[in-house]
Amino acid sequence: MSDHIPLYKKITAYYSRRIYQQDYPPGGPIDSIHKIMERHLVSRETAKLVHKKLVDKGLVVAVQGKGTFVNIRPVREKIWGVVVPFFSSNIEQLIALLSEAASSAHCKLKYFLHYNNPDEEIRITSEMILAGYEAIIVVPNYDESRTADYYRRIVTGRSKLVLADNTMAGSYFNYVIQSYDLGVKRAFDYLVSQQDGNFLLMGTETWKGQHLVFELMENTLRMLIQEKVPERKLFVRNDVQQIEQGYIRSNRIGCILSLQDIEAVKILGRLRHWEFKIPQEISLVSYGNTELTEFFQPAITVIDCNYRKMAESIAAHITGTAIEKNRQIVISPEIIVRAT
Repeated sequence: MSDHIPLYKKITAYYSRRIYQQDYPPGGPIDSIHKIMERHLVSRETAKLVHKKLVDKGLVVAVQGKGTFVNIRPVREKIWGVVVPFFSSNIEQLIALLSEAASSAHCKLKYFLHYNNPDEEIRITSEMILAGYEAIIVVPNYDESRTADYYRRIVTGRSKLVLADNTMAGSYFNYVIQSYDLGVKRAFDYLVSQQDGNFLLMGTETWKGQHLVFELMENTLRMLIQEKVPERKLFVRNDVQQIEQGYIRSNRIGCILSLQDIEAVKILGRLRHWEFKIPQEISLVSYGNTELTEFFQPAITVIDCNYRKMAESIAAHITGTAIEKNRQIVISPEIIVRAT
């Protein structure tokens, strides 16, 4: 099928992709007509058409007597763009708080889903840089190593870029993250104080494939169990549909840590249906602290991600009120004890 695509379209797609990946950074030159002819073995007319199509798409600008350059809009858009891998109750809360912060800065907020696709994440982010968005906030795909090189060499032009809610501590980028290992430790300490049964770590079926945050949290919990209560076992599930009453009883589950509030509500509803006594027989902690956990009955004990502090820290960087440039902020999650 691709054989029927005109050659100029294939070459235009090639340069578009490389511009989005910042192999040709904003403001920098792209291949001249002669270079396109030489690199792709095409006629001068085809090379000129490629340049024209890139200009028409707004990706490049031709400067008389100087060459053709990757375009950056001269006027910054008063927009904050948020790029997320999926939509969940936790992400919804972060977006709502960022929207408040953007409004206070007299900016609009738009959010985009990259569906855990690294190439789509790069494309969306690059499009916003080229469009001159004032700020770009990215919650990276689950396997952040697949985009780390892009963020390491990225040229943001007039936009301010901040990564959020990821595991890239110690990297080269601006980020505002939470201390996942500390959050897991606080959940562990509480659960151990309440129950003497085995542990269940509940992920979500959305998280398929490698997920570095999940791996970090699982490894931290496994290490704590081995060090503090080696007689207990850890069970891990990513699909609440896999959880049956017999599974809970036969594995002597007494402590549950859910990594998403919506999954905590699902598992808690099942436990109540199966007539488990909460928290007398099983204690549950959810990682998030959205309204779901506060208003569900019984109200759910949580590790508060402190998304408000995260949103405030991101806004401080964007608006220039932060004391330092290139800030790398790690927020401490706190436990809020409720009925579970």
